[in-house]
Amino acid sequence: AFVPWLVPYLIAGYDVLLKAAKNIAHGQVFDENFLMMIATFAAFGIGEYTEGVAVMVFYQIGEWFQQYAVGKSRKSISAMMEIVPEYANLVHDGEVTEEDPEDVHVDDIILIKPGERVPLDGVVLEGSSFLDQSSLTGESVPVRISEGQEILSGCINQSEVLKVRVTKEYVDSTVSRILELVENASSRKAKVENFITRFARIYTPVVTIAAVLLAVIPPLLFGQAWAEWIRRACTFLVISCPCALVISVPLGFFAGIGAASKLGVLVKGSNYLEILSNVRTMVFDKTGTLTRGEFSVAEVLPAEGVSRETLLRTAAQLEAYSNHPIAAALRAACKDAPEAGAVTKAEEIAGQGIRAVYEEKVHVIGNLKLMDAEGIPAAALAKTGTLVYVGRKEAGGSGTYLGAVLIKDALKDGTQEALKSLQKSGIRRTVMLTGDRKEAAQEIASALGIDQVFSGLLPGDKVQCMEELLQKSSEKERIAFAGDGLNDAPVLMRADLGIAMGSLGSDAAIEAADIVLMDDDIRKIARTVAIARKTLRIVRQNIWFALGVKLIVLILGALGIAGMWLAVFADVGVAVIAILNSMRAMKLPKE
Repeated sequence: AFVPWLVPYLIAGYDVLLKAAKNIAHGQVFDENFLMMIATFAAFGIGEYTEGVAVMVFYQIGEWFQQYAVGKSRKSISAMMEIVPEYANLVHDGEVTEEDPEDVHVDDIILIKPGERVPLDGVVLEGSSFLDQSSLTGESVPVRISEGQEILSGCINQSEVLKVRVTKEYVDSTVSRILELVENASSRKAKVENFITRFARIYTPVVTIAAVLLAVIPPLLFGQAWAEWIRRACTFLVISCPCALVISVPLGFFAGIGAASKLGVLVKGSNYLEILSNVRTMVFDKTGTLTRGEFSVAEVLPAEGVSRETLLRTAAQLEAYSNHPIAAALRAACKDAPEAGAVTKAEEIAGQGIRAVYEEKVHVIGNLKLMDAEGIPAAALAKTGTLVYVGRKEAGGSGTYLGAVLIKDALKDGTQEALKSLQKSGIRRTVMLTGDRKEAAQEIASALGIDQVFSGLLPGDKVQCMEELLQKSSEKERIAFAGDGLNDAPVLMRADLGIAMGSLGSDAAIEAADIVLMDDDIRKIARTVAIARKTLRIVRQNIWFALGVKLIVLILGALGIAGMWLAVFADVGVAVIAILNSMRAMKLPKE
């Protein structure tokens, strides 16, 4: 009777026996494979062939469920991995050759044909096209790109041929950095995962020794039947396999990281999901995170008798040759392009503005200090933002005030919506850190409903502010910081959790952060918080369910009430239920 059962047993369980033997050879005796092996050997030893084979068959079914679940969550992460370009079309001496992207260097010229993936970061020299950035940002709408604009590796060129000058080596390119982040994501374990690993190391030898004592003590000390107590010990061993915990907990976190990657959010490890689930204070950098980081004309304030168009045109002409962001904002706001040669004798007055001849008269543009120095009667205006005053010198030496232009850094699209979503998701306090003036910072904070503002800060001051906030927080109320610039890297590292803008952010900020938003959309922070909390909730459900069922059935097994079939359910059945529960973490929460 033994031989016919041995064939299906070996077919179903050969890999378990192989793993157990290898682990024993390496000195790692106590693991789930060892438990399965001795439990099924004992079942065969007492003639329970059906149960011995059933344990292995059901274990393999549980393994299949695990592989299926891992495959599904890996698929969402592998979308990030598929961004690897296979080749680059290098232009050299008028000829185009296919090269490995790693062999292309900074300032080399490459061609990107329609349908090809962008191999390296660069600047478009010729052509305009639509780019599919979905693999980087999760955003399905193609983006228009033209001459002079930056282009990121990993995107797909959709319509026209582009000639691009490479700005980064492959090692430093966007695609390479993302791959590194994705590959390292599973190496950082959450505290819950570390607990399960430590638990399994202690638990396995304890239950093995308990099973041996259960088999030996009653027959030796009380004269009980050996067969009955060996049967109970075998049942006890099968029940005790910690499969549900060992498999479902890492799988739950893996599924959570996969769900975040579907959004275009890279989480560098499961420990960061755990921290994010406990974040109660959200700290933001202002420029580039909450605001565009680009100046634009907010208001034109002409003096009496001066038209809006005249004031703007004069300001744009006077700033025609300046490369200051404010000058660019004035030129962008003026419908008429500055005329070449319309301004002469332009001189920049440090810290004050510009004096130049325009329309055969001396004009000045700058701050109030310059207006006072030139004798132009300009009154201070009560406006938050950067005010640029414009005046004209008359023949007799007197001055005429023409008006002022208010320049502001505009809010990013969806910023207000993002802040409201964060509050709904359980973030109790929002804080803003900025190097900007107090008035400008307060205006942004009021518009967004931010609770606390620290303004006029240098990079070192931002770290000091973060230290103060951290001193007042606890492990259950963590602090996250979202920023994008080079000067944000120290704060990103110091916060409990750092969130960087991946598209526009600096390399240093992305390196220092724990979570990267690939398209800079801070609306995704609230959804990632929801994913983190859902993941932790599922992981904890699995732990309590598995431990609860195990404990009950272990007691029943020791008392002889639970048979081998119930033992199989307590092991494989609980593992399958926990795996299926973990897969729920892959589903994105509703917006």
